[in-house]
Amino acid sequence: MKKRLFLVLCLCLPFLHGFVTPPKKSNWGFFAHQRINRLAVFTLPPEMITFYKNFIVYLTENAINPDARRYAVKGEAPRHFIDVDVYDHMYNDSAVYKMPRRWKDAVAKHTEDTLQAYGIVPWHVYVMKRRLTRAFKNRDAANILRLSAEIGHYIADSNVPLHTTENYNGQLTNQRGIHGFWESRLPELFSDDYNFFIGKAKYIKNTQQAAWQAVINAHEALDSVLKFERILTQKFSADKKYTIEERSGVNVRTYSKQFSAAFHNMLSGQVERRMRASIKMVGDFWFTCWVDGGQPDLTKLLDKKYLEQENKRIEEERRKWREQQQDKKIKTRPHEMAFGRKVMQMPHGRCCHAYTRYYAYLRKKMQDSNKKAKR
Repeated sequence: MKKRLFLVLCLCLPFLHGFVTPPKKSNWGFFAHQRINRLAVFTLPPEMITFYKNFIVYLTENAINPDARRYAVKGEAPRHFIDVDVYDHMYNDSAVYKMPRRWKDAVAKHTEDTLQAYGIVPWHVYVMKRRLTRAFKNRDAANILRLSAEIGHYIADSNVPLHTTENYNGQLTNQRGIHGFWESRLPELFSDDYNFFIGKAKYIKNTQQAAWQAVINAHEALDSVLKFERILTQKFSADKKYTIEERSGVNVRTYSKQFSAAFHNMLSGQVERRMRASIKMVGDFWFTCWVDGGQPDLTKLLDKKYLEQENKRIEEERRKWREQQQDKKIKTRPHEMAFGRKVMQMPHGRCCHAYTRYYAYLRKKMQDSNKKAKR
């Protein structure tokens, strides 16, 4: 039993990344990914919202599954980002606007190995759209749930500025840790004050173009992220830039609230805009897939047996991930596994306690945020 718990922890450690400092890449982090999926449910029309609200806990908690899979499944990691600036020399510094949108054209231009090396998130969002549409056509409730949760994750990643650059964690400009700072620390501190009333989901005529537009919008925000952090770092001494906070009984080093507030203010609502764009886009894609899938009557798919089927599938899938982790090491970006080593040095690091405590912390924060929003 202890061995099994240890293996579960090993699988879970990577996607806790970004909530222990120094902050590292975390793909919006638990909190933001889950909140984006949850709020997207409320953009849906009456024909869909009953089904999605019925399974809202699943859609929320499983928003982070792709992050867990990236450390166990070969080929998963590139689906979360695209380093468009790597291609700038071929497109007069405007690759994000000129790269081929169709996968076959991109492979012909750059080769599949190159594309996989520098990320494929906009193309994968389109792949996920086709899969979810097929699930609606087949009235396959279990796959509708799984694919809805997972496409939400990839869409959210495509809206993050630091998911569009080779300098994804500031490692090329002496700004290491900026990734987790932007997409984990700032949402945790300030998202309770964001305006998440974004209207109703709308049909997207060209989902492939929409996926690329998200990357364009995110990449256009990148310069500000890096520039403003550099400016503020020059004004703050190290003891003012960082602080020690207690989280679930563990002292961790993180960006100070003062530095975070100054950075957040300089960004002038950028994180809020990216979160709002993610929520709206997730809702739009869910709705579009439902329409393209024939607008099935989802009230016939409310039986909890579908959730039981999906939970069994997830359990079996994670068992296979653990076996794959034992058999071979999945290549990831250099900074990503440092978090796992850090947690193993913490108290209770070699049992399930570390994961459980951090998950409980994040879940409570989301519950508190929801209560505040209702008031």
